[in-house]
Amino acid sequence: MSEFTDTVEKKLISYLPTTDNEDIGKLISAMEYSLMAGGKRVRPMLTVEFAELCGGSMEAAMPFACALEMIHTYSLIHDDLPCMDNDDLRRGKPTNHKVFGESTALLAGNGLLTHAFEVLVSDEAIRLNGYDKCAKAVSVLSECAGVNGMLGGQMIDLESEGKQSDVEHLKVMDNKKTGALMIAAAKLGCISAGATEEQLVAACQYASDIGLAFQIIDDMLDITSTTEELGKPIGSDTENEKSTYAALLGLEKCRRISEELTENAISALDVFGDKAGKLKDFAIYLLKREK
Repeated sequence: MSEFTDTVEKKLISYLPTTDNEDIGKLISAMEYSLMAGGKRVRPMLTVEFAELCGGSMEAAMPFACALEMIHTYSLIHDDLPCMDNDDLRRGKPTNHKVFGESTALLAGNGLLTHAFEVLVSDEAIRLNGYDKCAKAVSVLSECAGVNGMLGGQMIDLESEGKQSDVEHLKVMDNKKTGALMIAAAKLGCISAGATEEQLVAACQYASDIGLAFQIIDDMLDITSTTEELGKPIGSDTENEKSTYAALLGLEKCRRISEELTENAISALDVFGDKAGKLKDFAIYLLKREK
């Protein structure tokens, strides 16, 4: 993971826009601040792993992987804003608006969102993947990040504050808010590699299962971890009066469900034979994470 993270971060830096204008330079600095603030790089890893698993290459999948990470980072910048979750810390560092101000943070998020699609259809992406695959990647990412994907999940989350929700409501929200970009990651890797329909279905099932497990574990960590370990404030779900899996089901049942989802994700990889060892290990790594 460490070696892969280094590779992704070098590519992310290379894809950032440049300018001679001092004011625009501040905006790019704000974009870079959050993009390079650390993180597990889960989504780019899924994109590259599924590309390689389906016969593609890291090189070809990397523009798609980096575009997706830009979308994910923009969503975090906006999530942290005072009008949303109003958080002061992200990955152990002051949130974007605490460093650059709310207006610049808003633009930084917008900048990463729009630039992601520029990366998807860059000369490099087209040279490595072809026009058709790049167009399909744009379609998949815009759908998964849009109103019926991540944005829709965030809206459901906002509307749920201060209300008692049941588990099924949380699943609908999280399958969009968290799961949609996980599925996008798997799909983008499959698109880059020209995967079969069977491989695509299996990849999406894996991503969906680990996405939900990821969110359930997040809910648990908001109770059991510390601000120092997580790099962001704990107890924010309670403070924002949000229903969570941990609050509704208890920690023991949440752990059991997370384990079942991880087992299902691993089983979905059977279509790839014995070549999916990295992704199986990755699912277990996410299950056992403590931050």
